[in-house]
Amino acid sequence: MTTASEQHQHHVAGGLKAALNNPNVSSDAKASAQERLEKMGVNIESQASSNDVETNRVLGGYKATLSNDRTSAEAKAHAREILEAAGIQVENEDSDEHRVRVLAGYKAALKNPNVSTEAKSHAREFLLEQGEPI
Repeated sequence: MTTASEQHQHHVAGGLKAALNNPNVSSDAKASAQERLEKMGVNIESQASSNDVETNRVLGGYKATLSNDRTSAEAKAHAREILEAAGIQVENEDSDEHRVRVLAGYKAALKNPNVSTEAKSHAREFLLEQGEPI
């Protein structure tokens, strides 16, 4: 069980960590916050790793945007720019490999007993539109 003093120290450390990441906090205040955290024995590097996790989540969202059929072309273009700026190579959706995978997915749907009749009908229509043998 933690004491009130330990809880207070935990809250103070959380506030100081927040100050380090707040763009509205002056560089002097950030330096002071960092010094106080070091005196408290708080590992500031663990904060960087949590920032990395958050960055990965955000980039994952942009990756998901690229594969979402309901996303506008403008949103996909923006997501592609963000990912490329982060150094992540983005596959061109019109690539042959992508097309082959999509067609294979529709062909697999036709043979899958767990796929509904409506979905199989849609898959047949799509494959016929693409000129693919069924």
